[in-house]
Amino acid sequence: MIETLLIRSAPKETVGVIAQEVQENLDQLRPNVVLETIKGWGPSLITFGFNVLLALVIFFIGSRMIKILRKTLDRSFARVDMEVSLRKFLISVINAVMYCLLCFVIAGQIGVNDASIVALLGSSSIAIGLAIQGSLANFAGGVLILLMKPFRVGDYILSIGGEGTVYTIGLVYTILTTPDNKQIVIPNGTLSNSPLTNVTAMDKRRLDILVGIGYNSDLKKAKKVLSEIFHSQLEILKDEPIDIFVSELADSTVTIGARGWTAVEDYWTTRWEILERVKLGFDEAGIEIPFNQLDVHIRGAEE
Repeated sequence: MIETLLIRSAPKETVGVIAQEVQENLDQLRPNVVLETIKGWGPSLITFGFNVLLALVIFFIGSRMIKILRKTLDRSFARVDMEVSLRKFLISVINAVMYCLLCFVIAGQIGVNDASIVALLGSSSIAIGLAIQGSLANFAGGVLILLMKPFRVGDYILSIGGEGTVYTIGLVYTILTTPDNKQIVIPNGTLSNSPLTNVTAMDKRRLDILVGIGYNSDLKKAKKVLSEIFHSQLEILKDEPIDIFVSELADSTVTIGARGWTAVEDYWTTRWEILERVKLGFDEAGIEIPFNQLDVHIRGAEE
């Protein structure tokens, strides 16, 4: 404070001399400070540059190794006839994990704290998991379906979400195609956690027919007609048993059953053709197929 007052009270010539001396001292000091600062940064910059160069080398070698590993796994999965969707999914997951590990190594090489990276990954995983909890359940269901293979593309399945032919099996949704060419999209979580029926899982399927005849009809003749129809049907497998039997004595009908085996792909066409032949055969043999009817009796007014 005193020096400031002295400078203010000094003559202008004296103030100019002092300012010039201060400027000269600053001009002498500034290059020295910058130079010393650069010299102090030198080792750190050299170390950082070396670490960056080493990180680039690690990334180049690591990416090459990941690419080779990915191709090897793809060939191995294809050799064991793994589902295409599951194969691509596993390769993608392994690829992502390997690149995450590679980035983790590179970050440590540059000087990033490993604990910070782990904490960041952990908190991010928790946040993402809570945000997509429902989708993760469907995703897990898709993985289970692809691993356990309860059905494949082209199978006809029955489930609580609908029925139809499996068109695609994704990691989150499965798409079915109905017989009338509509698509049903079902979450994989629903399919993996509920019962379903795979109609086409086996090569052959049993065809059951139940038909009722009147109590006044000839039972033996009706059984003979059914037996002839099943034995003469080309799609019915002759090396499998064919059964003709009385299923039930109902209130107004005698229910006769017939069973035979057919290939899965011939089931519906064979069933429709046999039903038509049963109706025509019973009409020709004079066998009555009862149906509900109502008789109305009207009394005269005088009565």
